[in-house]
Amino acid sequence: MRNNGPVPFTVLVCDDDADIRAALEVYLTQSGYQVIGAADGVEALEVLARETVHLVVLDVMMPRMDGIQTAVAIRATSNVPILFLSAKGEDTDRVLGLNMGGDDYLVKPFNPVELLARIAAMLRRYARLGGLGGIVPDVAAPAASPGVLQTGGLVLDDAAKRVTVDGREVSLTAIEFGILQFLMESPEQVFSSEQIYENVWAEPPFNVSKTVAVHIRHIRQKIEVNPSAPDYLKVVHGFGYKIAKLQ
Repeated sequence: MRNNGPVPFTVLVCDDDADIRAALEVYLTQSGYQVIGAADGVEALEVLARETVHLVVLDVMMPRMDGIQTAVAIRATSNVPILFLSAKGEDTDRVLGLNMGGDDYLVKPFNPVELLARIAAMLRRYARLGGLGGIVPDVAAPAASPGVLQTGGLVLDDAAKRVTVDGREVSLTAIEFGILQFLMESPEQVFSSEQIYENVWAEPPFNVSKTVAVHIRHIRQKIEVNPSAPDYLKVVHGFGYKIAKLQ
């Protein structure tokens, strides 16, 4: 996604390999992005503390502070999209990265075209859905207002990019917000992992069940009183997921 507006998106590239950082800077700047480099997680956090960053490309294996530790620290204060880069492509490594706050995961060596496509897609979602942290909840927001979805005490306000549960604000990442919105638009309808991925990620689904399951688990942890016995976000074993329609 080439950004033709007056202020380009800023991408933070965090990798201890200077050659990879330089190559990524070339790819990204040629596509219209501003790029800030960091050699490890410590430097990345310092950049995030002083600069406005719209997306983080984060290597996993780094000295001082690795990518997993860095993602955890970022998620403590920010919902900025995180794309993990790693030479480790096993499902367990991918799931670990997503569990620790990553939005997507790309295995090295990667195709620059695929990298740019994933970044563009993540930024489109982030721009459309917004970073949802730090919004003061409006407990009295009417559920009947346009763009507001509600089931029981769970309320999603699309215009304000706000989710509340019994009046309590819930901070979701852009992906989590997109999944919840997609399911709440059709309560009681069961959607497969592939359907969820295709609609929220806007990409063809391929071996996506674990990726979707990780994000579903994160949503449950944030909106359910007891995530092990959810009231809202249900799994229909063998078929997929649905949002319960509650009064």
